[in-house]
Amino acid sequence: MPDKTGDKARAVGINHVALEVDDVDAALEFYGRLFEIKLRGRHDGMAFIDLGDQFINLSPRRSQQPDQARHFGLVVDDREKVRQALKGTKATILPSPGLDFLDPWGNHVQVVQYRDIQFTKTTAVLRGMGLDDLSKTPEALAELAEKGMG
Repeated sequence: MPDKTGDKARAVGINHVALEVDDVDAALEFYGRLFEIKLRGRHDGMAFIDLGDQFINLSPRRSQQPDQARHFGLVVDDREKVRQALKGTKATILPSPGLDFLDPWGNHVQVVQYRDIQFTKTTAVLRGMGLDDLSKTPEALAELAEKGMG
């Protein structure tokens, strides 16, 4: 709900997501097979991979059961390329109308098409990622317009 008093901070977005894995190097190899990634750096056994203006922190501490409902979503330009790249990996593709999978460490990842959702990037960020040709569906644009953002 909007804060009419201005007393609350406004969340602007998500900076990064931390994924727990038991082998950071294997996770870099796995995610590098699925996506074009850029290693931002390493620190204390962790690795950081850039996703445009956000990043994923791969952390070596996975010890819980595979995720079921808890998940995070990655936005891509071509979901079918990810589906094809998953073949022959230790990932488990989950039943869903789109593309959901458990990575080899049990992290539940949902993959969505950029054009189909209201999430958006600035023209400068898209250009910097080599994705300045991406566009939105009329439905996604309508969702943004309803929020006064389109």
